[in-house]
Amino acid sequence: MHHVQQLINGQFVDSNTSEWIDITDPATQEVIAKVPQTTDDEINQAVAAAQAAFQTWRKTPITTRARIFLKYQALIREHMDELAEILTAEQGKTIADARGDVFRGLEVVEHAAGIANLQMGDFVENVASNVDTYSIWQPLGVCAGITPFNFPAMIPLWMFPMAIATGNTFILKPSEQDPMVTMRLVELAVEAGVPEGVLNVVHGGKPTVDAICDHPDIKAVSFVGSTAVGKHVYERASQSGKRAQCMMGAKNHAVILPDANKEQTLNQLAGAAFGAAGQRCMALSVVVLVGAAGDWIDEIKAKAEGLVVSAGKNDKDLGPLISPAAKDRVERLIGTGVEEGASLILDGRGITVEGFEKGNFVGPTIFDNVTSEMQIYQQEIFGPVLCIMRADSLDEAIALLNDNPNGNGTAIFTQSGAAAHRFQQDVQVGQIGINLPIPVPLPMFSFSGSRASKLGDLGPYGKQAVQFYTQTKTVTARWFDDEASRGKVNTTISM
Repeated sequence: MHHVQQLINGQFVDSNTSEWIDITDPATQEVIAKVPQTTDDEINQAVAAAQAAFQTWRKTPITTRARIFLKYQALIREHMDELAEILTAEQGKTIADARGDVFRGLEVVEHAAGIANLQMGDFVENVASNVDTYSIWQPLGVCAGITPFNFPAMIPLWMFPMAIATGNTFILKPSEQDPMVTMRLVELAVEAGVPEGVLNVVHGGKPTVDAICDHPDIKAVSFVGSTAVGKHVYERASQSGKRAQCMMGAKNHAVILPDANKEQTLNQLAGAAFGAAGQRCMALSVVVLVGAAGDWIDEIKAKAEGLVVSAGKNDKDLGPLISPAAKDRVERLIGTGVEEGASLILDGRGITVEGFEKGNFVGPTIFDNVTSEMQIYQQEIFGPVLCIMRADSLDEAIALLNDNPNGNGTAIFTQSGAAAHRFQQDVQVGQIGINLPIPVPLPMFSFSGSRASKLGDLGPYGKQAVQFYTQTKTVTARWFDDEASRGKVNTTISM
């Protein structure tokens, strides 16, 4: 049985723990590896290694740091197929989706290679007589990242490349449910030239999370995951004096106007609602049909019925959910939708896949006549479940979205520029797609979820990540010549 190792001070080492967590194939329930609950002593060793490495890494030339990530992105491209296969085996998503997972993280690595352009400060000459003022963006120190199960390649690559490129050292805690592709990415980072102690990896569940939040030598924590855990991390890390950013749960809406291109809209809606088995924080889990678009119900259902559910390695449309517990939760919430009066027009419960009868499969599920008081609307289901609601006008749809506390992402489908402009201006959501279902921005921008979907002012990757992982130091300098050195003591504020 494969035992997942840790990375401490440049060495891949076995844990001394007595507590191991099973990693299972979601399509078969077969245990494919075990991951340790890292001990407190091992966490302290990792942080000490990162703290020691920071003293030299922070002074490493910025071009040297950038070249490591140039090499790293080439290695990721070279091993793309291998990474996708590892990811599918432990997480369950299709091979095509796994490749997309890796690729979206790769884009952030490429962005990190341009760190010299991103970390420049400001300079103003002669703010007073012969006085110059300039700002410099310096690294914080040891930073940490806590990542979720649903994107085990992309989200770690959101975090440690930007942190390390800006001169910090890093402690990474992958999801204990699928850490193997993350570890392979870490191996490639070491191969690319990340020095000893600059990147360290520890494993486990809540004890490891709490240790990261509490450790006095960790200066910043980045988190992506559920709302409950995100609130816990933000409060605990902040109370320990750390900078924290937490990307959390969502309930993303798609507003469909009657003038939208029907076939294109239906295809994108089905992909965004049911792709990755709905296990995306940016999934479109609610569709609001405006006016005559309410007649599209049968076409939406037909698109969902045409999707094929199978093991991820078979590379169909939907793979399994991550665990039996996740499947049970999704099916329980489907049951509450029925009990609370929503119209279940497509039921994905009880699905079996030949050859994978023990898999955590739930098929595409659609509820019509959903109201905002129902649990299936109030909770993030995190499964292939689509809720359909109606609105008589765009203004009514916008009001519905703004009443929901979450603000991760939303989309509008229309051919009216005026309607799209009003939507993007009035909707209180951080990321907006116009005829695009999942508007996650490229790395030159920043992930900008808002309201209850986010804690902390700055998002991961992009310009905001550079701000998150650095502190601004402002220097005011004056150099005296012989003539300027003559004069009297001035005890007042100069005007």
